Amino acid sequence: MRVALLSYRSKPHCGGQGIYVRHLSRELVALGHEVEVFSGPPYPILDEGVRLTKVESLDLYREPDPFRIPKLREFRDRVDVEEFLTMCVAGFPEPKTFSTRVARLLRERVDDFDIVQDNQVLGTGLLDLEEAGLPMITTIHHPITFDRRIDLAAAPNWRRRLVLRRWYGFVRMQAKVARAARWILTPSEASKRDIVADFGVDPERVQVILLGVDEGFRPPTRPRVPGRLLAMASADAPMKGISTLLEAFAKLRTERDLELYLVTKPVEGGRTERLVEQLGIGQHVHFVHNVSDMELVELMGSAEVACVPSLYEGFSLPTAELMACATPLVVSRAGAIPEVVGPDGECALLVTPGDVGELERAIATLLDDPVRRAAMGEAGRRRAQEKFSWRAVAVGVAAAYERVIADYGRERAARNEE
Repeated sequence: MRVALLSYRSKPHCGGQGIYVRHLSRELVALGHEVEVFSGPPYPILDEGVRLTKVESLDLYREPDPFRIPKLREFRDRVDVEEFLTMCVAGFPEPKTFSTRVARLLRERVDDFDIVQDNQVLGTGLLDLEEAGLPMITTIHHPITFDRRIDLAAAPNWRRRLVLRRWYGFVRMQAKVARAARWILTPSEASKRDIVADFGVDPERVQVILLGVDEGFRPPTRPRVPGRLLAMASADAPMKGISTLLEAFAKLRTERDLELYLVTKPVEGGRTERLVEQLGIGQHVHFVHNVSDMELVELMGSAEVACVPSLYEGFSLPTAELMACATPLVVSRAGAIPEVVGPDGECALLVTPGDVGELERAIATLLDDPVRRAAMGEAGRRRAQEKFSWRAVAVGVAAAYERVIADYGRERAARNEE
Protein backbone atom coordinates (compact mmCIF):
# COMPACT_ATOMS: atom_id res chain seq x y z
CA MET A 1 0.00 0.00 0.00
CA ARG A 2 1.04 3.60 -0.60
CA VAL A 3 0.64 5.57 2.63
CA ALA A 4 0.62 9.31 3.35
CA LEU A 5 1.35 9.74 7.07
CA LEU A 6 0.49 13.19 8.45
CA SER A 7 1.93 14.87 11.55
CA TYR A 8 1.62 18.59 12.21
CA ARG A 9 4.80 18.55 14.31
CA SER A 10 7.24 15.69 14.80
CA LYS A 11 9.81 16.52 17.45
CA PRO A 12 12.31 13.66 17.19
CA HIS A 13 13.25 12.74 20.76
CA CYS A 14 10.30 13.70 22.95
CA GLY A 15 6.56 14.08 22.69
CA GLY A 16 5.19 10.86 21.21
CA GLN A 17 4.34 12.29 17.76
CA GLY A 18 7.83 12.20 16.27
CA ILE A 19 8.66 8.86 17.88
CA TYR A 20 5.43 7.28 16.61
CA VAL A 21 5.96 8.60 13.09
CA ARG A 22 9.55 7.40 12.90
CA HIS A 23 9.09 3.85 14.16
CA LEU A 24 5.73 3.16 12.53
CA SER A 25 6.92 4.39 9.13
CA ARG A 26 10.12 2.32 9.33
CA GLU A 27 8.25 -0.88 10.15
CA LEU A 28 5.60 -0.28 7.48
CA VAL A 29 8.38 0.05 4.89
CA ALA A 30 9.98 -3.15 6.23
CA LEU A 31 6.64 -4.88 5.59
CA GLY A 32 6.79 -3.77 1.94
CA HIS A 33 4.58 -0.68 2.02
CA GLU A 34 5.52 2.75 0.65
CA VAL A 35 5.38 5.58 3.20
CA GLU A 36 5.68 9.32 2.70
CA VAL A 37 5.56 11.46 5.82
CA PHE A 38 4.06 14.94 5.57
CA SER A 39 5.16 16.99 8.58
CA GLY A 40 5.32 20.52 9.76
CA PRO A 41 8.30 21.74 11.81
CA PRO A 42 10.01 20.47 13.88
CA TYR A 43 10.59 17.73 11.33
CA PRO A 44 11.05 14.07 12.24
CA ILE A 45 14.09 11.88 12.01
CA LEU A 46 13.17 9.13 9.54
CA ASP A 47 14.84 5.88 8.58
CA GLU A 48 16.05 4.76 5.17
CA GLY A 49 13.26 4.12 2.72
CA VAL A 50 10.79 6.61 4.22
CA ARG A 51 10.21 9.81 2.26
CA LEU A 52 9.63 13.19 3.90
CA THR A 53 7.64 16.09 2.50
CA LYS A 54 8.14 19.20 4.59
CA VAL A 55 4.95 21.19 5.03
CA GLU A 56 6.38 24.61 5.72
CA SER A 57 4.76 26.99 8.18
CA LEU A 58 5.73 30.22 9.90
CA ASP A 59 7.19 28.00 12.67
CA LEU A 60 6.00 30.44 15.33
CA TYR A 61 6.97 28.24 18.30
CA ARG A 62 10.48 27.26 17.27
CA GLU A 63 13.29 27.19 19.75
CA PRO A 64 14.94 29.34 20.96
CA ASP A 65 12.45 32.09 20.00
CA PRO A 66 8.88 30.84 20.53
CA PHE A 67 5.99 33.24 19.84
CA ARG A 68 8.22 35.08 17.40
CA ILE A 69 7.06 37.92 15.14
CA PRO A 70 7.76 36.92 11.52
CA LYS A 71 9.02 39.43 8.98
CA LEU A 72 6.56 40.65 6.37
CA ARG A 73 8.38 38.84 3.56
CA GLU A 74 7.75 35.49 5.32
CA PHE A 75 3.99 35.67 4.70
CA ARG A 76 3.07 33.69 1.58
CA ASP A 77 -0.72 33.39 1.68
CA ARG A 78 -3.86 33.77 3.81
CA VAL A 79 -3.07 30.59 5.75
CA ASP A 80 0.12 32.22 7.04
CA VAL A 81 -1.89 35.28 8.03
CA GLU A 82 -4.43 33.08 9.85
CA GLU A 83 -1.61 31.29 11.66
CA PHE A 84 -0.04 34.51 12.89
CA LEU A 85 -3.30 36.21 13.89
CA THR A 86 -4.43 33.13 15.84
CA MET A 87 -1.16 33.20 17.79
CA CYS A 88 -1.64 36.91 18.46
CA VAL A 89 -4.94 36.24 20.25
CA ALA A 90 -3.33 33.43 22.31
CA GLY A 91 -4.70 30.58 20.21
CA PHE A 92 -2.78 27.55 18.94
CA PRO A 93 -3.17 27.48 15.13
CA GLU A 94 -0.92 24.61 14.03
CA PRO A 95 -3.44 21.73 13.73
CA LYS A 96 -5.85 23.79 11.63
CA THR A 97 -3.32 25.56 9.41
CA PHE A 98 -1.30 22.37 8.86
CA SER A 99 -4.47 20.54 7.83
CA THR A 100 -5.26 23.27 5.28
CA ARG A 101 -1.76 23.17 3.80
CA VAL A 102 -1.43 19.38 3.67
CA ALA A 103 -4.93 18.91 2.22
CA ARG A 104 -3.96 21.28 -0.60
CA LEU A 105 -0.86 19.19 -1.31
CA LEU A 106 -2.74 15.88 -1.18
CA ARG A 107 -5.55 16.99 -3.47
CA GLU A 108 -2.89 17.48 -6.16
CA ARG A 109 -1.54 13.94 -5.54
CA VAL A 110 -4.64 11.81 -5.10
CA ASP A 111 -3.35 9.10 -7.44
CA ASP A 112 -0.08 8.73 -5.48
CA PHE A 113 -1.61 7.17 -2.37
CA ASP A 114 -3.96 4.39 -1.33
CA ILE A 115 -4.64 5.79 2.14
CA VAL A 116 -3.93 8.76 4.40
CA GLN A 117 -3.15 8.33 8.09
CA ASP A 118 -3.79 11.40 10.22
CA ASN A 119 -1.57 11.34 13.31
CA GLN A 120 -3.67 13.48 15.68
CA VAL A 121 -3.86 16.52 13.42
CA LEU A 122 -7.69 16.45 13.47
CA GLY A 123 -7.88 19.68 11.50
CA THR A 124 -10.91 20.70 9.46
CA GLY A 125 -8.83 20.85 6.28
CA LEU A 126 -8.76 17.06 6.24
CA LEU A 127 -12.55 16.63 6.17
CA ASP A 128 -12.80 16.87 2.38
CA LEU A 129 -9.99 14.45 1.52
CA GLU A 130 -12.30 11.46 1.17
CA GLU A 131 -14.45 13.39 -1.27
CA ALA A 132 -11.26 14.03 -3.26
CA GLY A 133 -10.62 10.27 -3.47
CA LEU A 134 -8.39 9.49 -0.49
CA PRO A 135 -9.64 7.21 2.32
CA MET A 136 -8.37 8.30 5.73
CA ILE A 137 -7.66 6.63 9.06
CA THR A 138 -7.01 8.66 12.20
CA THR A 139 -4.72 8.10 15.18
CA ILE A 140 -5.62 9.81 18.46
CA HIS A 141 -3.07 9.19 21.20
CA HIS A 142 -5.36 10.78 23.78
CA PRO A 143 -7.96 13.55 23.78
CA ILE A 144 -6.35 16.92 24.56
CA THR A 145 -9.35 17.66 26.77
CA PHE A 146 -7.32 16.15 29.63
CA ASP A 147 -4.41 18.53 29.07
CA ARG A 148 -6.87 21.41 29.05
CA ARG A 149 -8.60 20.40 32.29
CA ILE A 150 -5.34 19.87 34.17
CA ASP A 151 -3.77 23.11 32.91
CA LEU A 152 -6.88 25.11 33.83
CA ALA A 153 -6.93 23.59 37.31
CA ALA A 154 -3.29 24.58 37.80
CA ALA A 155 -3.74 28.14 36.51
CA PRO A 156 -2.90 30.71 39.23
CA ASN A 157 -5.48 33.36 38.24
CA TRP A 158 -8.36 34.22 35.92
CA ARG A 159 -6.07 35.93 33.37
CA ARG A 160 -4.06 32.74 32.94
CA ARG A 161 -7.27 30.70 32.66
CA LEU A 162 -8.53 33.02 29.92
CA VAL A 163 -5.27 32.61 27.97
CA LEU A 164 -5.46 28.83 28.35
CA ARG A 165 -9.05 28.70 27.13
CA ARG A 166 -7.99 30.56 24.00
CA TRP A 167 -4.93 28.32 23.55
CA TYR A 168 -7.05 25.18 23.76
CA GLY A 169 -9.70 26.55 21.41
CA PHE A 170 -8.57 24.04 18.77
CA VAL A 171 -9.95 21.15 20.89
CA ARG A 172 -13.51 21.83 19.72
CA MET A 173 -12.32 21.47 16.13
CA GLN A 174 -10.53 18.22 16.96
CA ALA A 175 -13.67 16.78 18.56
CA LYS A 176 -15.70 17.65 15.45
CA VAL A 177 -13.17 16.01 13.12
CA ALA A 178 -12.90 12.94 15.38
CA ARG A 179 -16.68 12.42 15.21
CA ALA A 180 -16.46 12.49 11.41
CA ALA A 181 -13.52 10.05 11.25
CA ARG A 182 -14.10 6.76 9.45
CA TRP A 183 -11.83 4.72 11.75
CA ILE A 184 -9.74 5.72 14.79
CA LEU A 185 -6.64 4.04 16.20
CA THR A 186 -5.59 4.66 19.80
CA PRO A 187 -2.87 3.09 21.97
CA SER A 188 -4.81 2.05 25.08
CA GLU A 189 -8.21 1.13 26.47
CA ALA A 190 -8.01 4.20 28.71
CA SER A 191 -7.58 6.46 25.70
CA LYS A 192 -10.43 4.73 23.87
CA ARG A 193 -12.73 5.27 26.84
CA ASP A 194 -11.76 8.94 27.09
CA ILE A 195 -12.03 9.61 23.34
CA VAL A 196 -15.55 8.19 23.38
CA ALA A 197 -16.53 10.19 26.47
CA ASP A 198 -14.92 13.54 25.64
CA PHE A 199 -15.17 13.65 21.84
CA GLY A 200 -18.51 11.85 21.49
CA VAL A 201 -17.09 9.24 19.11
CA ASP A 202 -18.87 5.95 18.40
CA PRO A 203 -16.86 3.27 20.32
CA GLU A 204 -17.43 0.81 17.45
CA ARG A 205 -15.15 2.98 15.31
CA VAL A 206 -12.23 3.04 17.76
CA GLN A 207 -9.55 0.33 17.70
CA VAL A 208 -6.79 -0.14 20.29
CA ILE A 209 -3.29 -0.91 18.96
CA LEU A 210 -0.55 -0.75 21.59
CA LEU A 211 2.61 1.21 20.87
CA GLY A 212 6.07 -0.31 20.57
CA VAL A 213 9.54 0.05 22.05
CA ASP A 214 12.59 0.28 19.85
CA GLU A 215 15.08 -2.57 20.21
CA GLY A 216 17.78 -0.06 21.15
CA PHE A 217 16.24 0.25 24.62
CA ARG A 218 17.96 -2.49 26.61
CA PRO A 219 19.37 -3.14 30.09
CA PRO A 220 22.66 -1.45 31.03
CA THR A 221 26.01 -3.20 30.80
CA ARG A 222 27.47 -1.06 33.59
CA PRO A 223 26.37 -0.80 37.25
CA ARG A 224 23.62 1.68 38.02
CA VAL A 225 24.62 4.87 39.81
CA PRO A 226 23.75 4.71 43.54
CA GLY A 227 21.14 7.29 44.52
CA ARG A 228 20.29 8.33 40.97
CA LEU A 229 16.61 8.98 40.19
CA LEU A 230 15.27 9.71 36.71
CA ALA A 231 12.15 11.10 35.08
CA MET A 232 11.34 11.84 31.43
CA ALA A 233 8.65 14.46 31.01
CA SER A 234 7.95 17.99 29.85
CA ALA A 235 9.07 19.93 32.91
CA ASP A 236 6.57 22.78 32.81
CA ALA A 237 3.42 20.91 31.75
CA PRO A 238 1.24 20.42 34.86
CA MET A 239 -0.11 17.16 33.41
CA LYS A 240 3.33 15.53 33.75
CA GLY A 241 3.38 15.91 37.54
CA ILE A 242 6.99 17.04 37.83
CA SER A 243 6.15 19.37 40.71
CA THR A 244 4.94 16.37 42.73
CA LEU A 245 8.22 14.56 42.03
CA LEU A 246 10.33 17.59 42.96
CA GLU A 247 8.56 17.96 46.30
CA ALA A 248 8.96 14.25 47.04
CA PHE A 249 12.62 14.42 46.03
CA ALA A 250 13.23 17.40 48.32
CA LYS A 251 11.85 15.42 51.26
CA LEU A 252 13.96 12.37 50.39
CA ARG A 253 17.07 14.57 50.12
CA THR A 254 16.82 15.51 53.79
CA GLU A 255 17.88 11.96 54.76
CA ARG A 256 19.52 10.51 51.63
CA ASP A 257 22.30 11.32 49.19
CA LEU A 258 20.29 11.46 45.96
CA GLU A 259 20.50 13.09 42.53
CA LEU A 260 17.54 13.62 40.18
CA TYR A 261 17.96 13.67 36.40
CA LEU A 262 15.10 15.14 34.38
CA VAL A 263 15.15 14.47 30.64
CA THR A 264 13.60 17.76 29.55
CA LYS A 265 14.42 21.39 28.89
CA PRO A 266 12.57 23.65 31.34
CA VAL A 267 11.28 27.08 30.42
CA GLU A 268 13.77 29.65 31.66
CA GLY A 269 12.27 31.20 34.78
CA GLY A 270 9.27 28.86 34.47
CA ARG A 271 7.35 26.98 37.16
CA THR A 272 9.86 24.13 37.38
CA GLU A 273 12.94 26.31 37.75
CA ARG A 274 11.15 28.42 40.36
CA LEU A 275 10.10 25.35 42.35
CA VAL A 276 13.62 23.89 42.27
CA GLU A 277 14.91 27.17 43.69
CA GLN A 278 12.19 27.37 46.35
CA LEU A 279 12.92 23.82 47.50
CA GLY A 280 16.67 24.46 47.65
CA ILE A 281 17.56 21.44 45.52
CA GLY A 282 19.21 23.17 42.56
CA GLN A 283 22.58 21.46 43.04
CA HIS A 284 20.96 18.03 42.97
CA VAL A 285 18.53 18.37 40.02
CA HIS A 286 20.04 17.98 36.55
CA PHE A 287 18.22 18.79 33.33
CA VAL A 288 19.26 16.78 30.28
CA HIS A 289 18.20 17.51 26.70
CA ASN A 290 19.42 17.27 23.11
CA VAL A 291 20.99 13.86 23.68
CA SER A 292 21.42 11.07 21.14
CA ASP A 293 19.40 7.85 21.31
CA MET A 294 22.47 6.02 22.61
CA GLU A 295 23.07 8.62 25.33
CA LEU A 296 19.40 8.48 26.33
CA VAL A 297 19.44 4.69 26.70
CA GLU A 298 22.63 4.92 28.75
CA LEU A 299 21.05 7.50 31.05
CA MET A 300 17.86 5.46 31.46
CA GLY A 301 19.93 2.44 32.41
CA SER A 302 22.00 4.38 34.92
CA ALA A 303 19.15 5.15 37.35
CA GLU A 304 18.37 3.04 40.38
CA VAL A 305 14.72 4.15 40.19
CA ALA A 306 12.74 6.01 37.55
CA CYS A 307 9.48 7.90 38.12
CA VAL A 308 6.49 8.63 35.92
CA PRO A 309 4.43 11.04 38.10
CA SER A 310 1.95 12.10 35.39
CA LEU A 311 -1.60 13.09 36.20
CA TYR A 312 -2.71 11.51 32.91
CA GLU A 313 -1.18 9.59 29.99
CA GLY A 314 -2.77 8.12 26.89
CA PHE A 315 -0.02 5.48 26.81
CA SER A 316 3.37 6.76 28.11
CA LEU A 317 6.14 5.61 25.81
CA PRO A 318 8.84 6.57 28.35
CA THR A 319 7.31 4.07 30.79
CA ALA A 320 7.58 1.23 28.29
CA GLU A 321 11.09 2.31 27.26
CA LEU A 322 12.26 2.37 30.88
CA MET A 323 10.81 -1.09 31.37
CA ALA A 324 12.81 -2.28 28.34
CA CYS A 325 15.92 -0.90 30.06
CA ALA A 326 15.02 -3.01 33.16
CA THR A 327 14.77 0.14 35.26
CA PRO A 328 12.47 -0.25 38.30
CA LEU A 329 9.63 2.23 38.33
CA VAL A 330 7.34 4.27 40.53
CA VAL A 331 4.40 5.44 38.42
CA SER A 332 1.07 7.20 38.81
CA ARG A 333 -2.15 5.24 38.77
CA ALA A 334 -3.41 7.51 35.99
CA GLY A 335 -4.76 7.12 32.48
CA ALA A 336 -3.17 4.23 30.59
CA ILE A 337 -0.09 3.86 32.81
CA PRO A 338 -1.52 0.88 34.76
CA GLU A 339 -2.22 -0.85 31.43
CA VAL A 340 1.40 -0.37 30.40
CA VAL A 341 3.05 -1.62 33.62
CA GLY A 342 0.60 -4.37 34.53
CA PRO A 343 -0.20 -5.52 38.10
CA ASP A 344 0.94 -3.25 40.95
CA GLY A 345 4.35 -4.28 42.27
CA GLU A 346 5.35 -6.56 39.42
CA CYS A 347 7.08 -4.08 37.11
CA ALA A 348 6.35 -0.87 39.03
CA LEU A 349 4.89 0.55 42.21
CA LEU A 350 1.69 2.49 41.49
CA VAL A 351 0.85 5.62 43.50
CA THR A 352 -1.97 8.14 43.59
CA PRO A 353 -1.27 10.95 41.10
CA GLY A 354 -0.36 14.21 42.82
CA ASP A 355 0.23 12.60 46.25
CA VAL A 356 3.68 13.76 47.38
CA GLY A 357 3.83 11.60 50.49
CA GLU A 358 2.83 8.40 48.71
CA LEU A 359 5.38 9.03 45.96
CA GLU A 360 8.10 9.72 48.52
CA ARG A 361 7.38 6.50 50.40
CA ALA A 362 7.29 4.38 47.24
CA ILE A 363 10.65 5.70 46.04
CA ALA A 364 12.15 5.10 49.49
CA THR A 365 10.80 1.54 49.51
CA LEU A 366 12.61 0.70 46.28
CA LEU A 367 15.82 2.50 47.23
CA ASP A 368 15.97 0.38 50.37
CA ASP A 369 15.38 -2.94 48.60
CA PRO A 370 17.96 -3.82 45.91
CA VAL A 371 16.61 -7.36 45.53
CA ARG A 372 13.13 -6.05 44.76
CA ARG A 373 14.56 -3.49 42.34
CA ALA A 374 16.36 -6.21 40.41
CA ALA A 375 13.28 -8.44 40.25
CA MET A 376 11.09 -5.53 39.18
CA GLY A 377 13.56 -4.54 36.46
CA GLU A 378 13.65 -8.10 35.08
CA ALA A 379 9.84 -8.30 35.08
CA GLY A 380 9.59 -4.95 33.30
CA ARG A 381 12.05 -6.08 30.64
CA ARG A 382 10.07 -9.28 30.01
CA ARG A 383 6.78 -7.39 29.76
CA ALA A 384 8.24 -4.83 27.34
CA GLN A 385 9.56 -7.58 25.07
CA GLU A 386 6.27 -9.50 25.15
CA LYS A 387 3.85 -6.58 24.76
CA PHE A 388 5.48 -3.67 22.95
CA SER A 389 6.80 -4.30 19.42
CA TRP A 390 6.86 -1.72 16.64
CA ARG A 391 6.66 -4.55 14.10
CA ALA A 392 3.42 -5.74 15.74
CA VAL A 393 2.13 -2.15 15.68
CA ALA A 394 2.84 -1.89 11.94
CA VAL A 395 1.14 -5.22 11.23
CA GLY A 396 -1.96 -4.10 13.13
CA VAL A 397 -2.02 -0.68 11.48
CA ALA A 398 -1.60 -2.19 7.99
CA ALA A 399 -4.55 -4.50 8.65
CA ALA A 400 -6.59 -1.46 9.69
CA TYR A 401 -5.57 0.28 6.44
CA GLU A 402 -6.92 -2.66 4.44
CA ARG A 403 -10.19 -2.52 6.36
CA VAL A 404 -10.60 1.22 5.76
CA ILE A 405 -9.69 0.99 2.06
CA ALA A 406 -12.22 -1.82 1.55
CA ASP A 407 -14.92 0.06 3.47
CA TYR A 408 -14.26 3.23 1.49
CA GLY A 409 -14.35 1.29 -1.79
CA ARG A 410 -17.70 -0.31 -0.97
CA GLU A 411 -19.14 3.06 0.01
CA ARG A 412 -18.03 4.72 -3.24
CA ALA A 413 -19.29 1.81 -5.33
CA ALA A 414 -22.70 2.08 -3.66
CA ARG A 415 -22.80 5.81 -4.42
CA ASN A 416 -21.96 5.22 -8.07
CA GLU A 417 -24.82 2.74 -8.37
CA GLU A 418 -27.38 5.22 -7.09
